[in-house]
Amino acid sequence: MKDKHFGITPNKEKSLFLAKREVSVLVLDAVNLEGINYTLPEVQTIMDGITVGGHRIADQQVVINQKNAWDKLFNLVKTGNFTLNKETVCNIHALSGFDDALNWGEFRDNDVRIAGTDYLPPVADKLDSLFSNMVNEANKIEDIYDKAIYVFLDMARNQYFFDVNKRTGRFMMNGILLNEGYPIINVKAKDKLEFNTLMIEFYESNDTSKMNEFLRKSIDEKTIEFMNQNKSKVKTKSKDFSQER
Repeated sequence: MKDKHFGITPNKEKSLFLAKREVSVLVLDAVNLEGINYTLPEVQTIMDGITVGGHRIADQQVVINQKNAWDKLFNLVKTGNFTLNKETVCNIHALSGFDDALNWGEFRDNDVRIAGTDYLPPVADKLDSLFSNMVNEANKIEDIYDKAIYVFLDMARNQYFFDVNKRTGRFMMNGILLNEGYPIINVKAKDKLEFNTLMIEFYESNDTSKMNEFLRKSIDEKTIEFMNQNKSKVKTKSKDFSQER
């Protein structure tokens, strides 16, 4: 697939490199979006297997879940085993939702609500057919970022799981991008208010345009420049990126 907006040259090795070097920031932003206030050093410490005082055990588990889900996603992409299907999304949710959602690794079997909106997600017995339809529709989309964002938004709106839908949806969105060699989309904690506001609007309208525009803003010019460099310059530039922690 191609990116028709940014003009990014796809390269799986480079896109994985960029995502892996930022994984602690990705985890930090994800947990802060959930209202869990960790600092970057605290997240890095927990990811190194060391507990941090002053926080709930449940909050620490969310950090560990994010790390484990990223590790799983990176491995699936690297080995060529990432696929947009129910098995993959349930395997990712089993890690991202472990001991956090009501159950993890399987679609919900009851109804749910979304806080802050009158929109009601579909009943549980429709989820399998809705997911299959989502996969079919996603595979018709020609632009890689439109496809990835569509999958995230569908997962968020249909609420296939009891909880951890947006987090799991973002993993699937980024798995699609990485699998095709494109840089990921990261929703930054500083943009939490805008993200939540636009998501509520999306739930109610099912209009993806504003969320699509918002999510694409995370792809900066420096990332595009790095992706489009020829091979002779990548090694030097990689060192420059590695020093910017």
